[in-house]
Amino acid sequence: MGINRRNFLKTLGATGATLTFGKSFGSTKGKKSDKEFYGILYDSVLCTACQNCEYACSDQYELPYSTDFPEVGLVRKTDEKRRVVLNSYETSKGEQYIRNSCNHCNSPACASACLTKAMYKTEEGPVIWREDKCMGCRSCMIACPFDVPKFEYDSPNPKIQKCRMCYEVMKDGGIPACVDACPQEAIIFGKRRDLLEIAKARIYAKPDMYYHEVYGEHEVGGTGLLYLSSVPFEELGMKTDLGTTAYPEYNKTFLYSVPAVLVLWPAFMLGLNNSVMERKNKIAKDKMN
Repeated sequence: MGINRRNFLKTLGATGATLTFGKSFGSTKGKKSDKEFYGILYDSVLCTACQNCEYACSDQYELPYSTDFPEVGLVRKTDEKRRVVLNSYETSKGEQYIRNSCNHCNSPACASACLTKAMYKTEEGPVIWREDKCMGCRSCMIACPFDVPKFEYDSPNPKIQKCRMCYEVMKDGGIPACVDACPQEAIIFGKRRDLLEIAKARIYAKPDMYYHEVYGEHEVGGTGLLYLSSVPFEELGMKTDLGTTAYPEYNKTFLYSVPAVLVLWPAFMLGLNNSVMERKNKIAKDKMN
């Protein structure tokens, strides 16, 4: 059924307000939570690449065990069957390991790009994917600067797979499976603010052992996964050119700089087309009568 003129104008107006101001006209501004995010600190200096974190994650989410092992020259990536992986790199200080998973950004690009809020930043900190809200557009995959969300292309009922920091376990008072399984305490869980203090304290206590930066403190606006290393992070294959601005901030600049007519034109043409088709159908029906 075509959209009538009144409904079309209401839709156009709502679209304009949403695209121009970031919310529907008349909606109230939500109160910003002052709740401190939870996060994970990974210390590559303490990591022995035992892969217990990988196995624990597989057990928790009933995913198959990895059949390969961290070795120099082999870059293992997260995919639809594994949410956390360890890699090995030959660095200026010898062989070093690094853990890769979702970084749970403070202001995640994946959630900002999701039209249905299927990808969602929880108040507790984890960025989770909600199946009942997903429309399968895969915008989250394109938006993520770390290339984390993965789509189950071979599944008849495909899902987006990524680390969720064991959100359900956390809500029940537990800790993420990977953290619980680490025998070296190379992975620790807690409030992000506290983890930053722990990370910096380790650097100050052993300045010759650690590289003097915490990866994730400022990258893309800050992340819930924080990293310590003995070498510059680019030696471990990590992206160090992403900047410190949260990616959703770029969207705000775009929306305020683009003329409203360019933003609203697709909605206008859709409404016009529906109105024309409705009129044609009415004329054809009158002729038949």
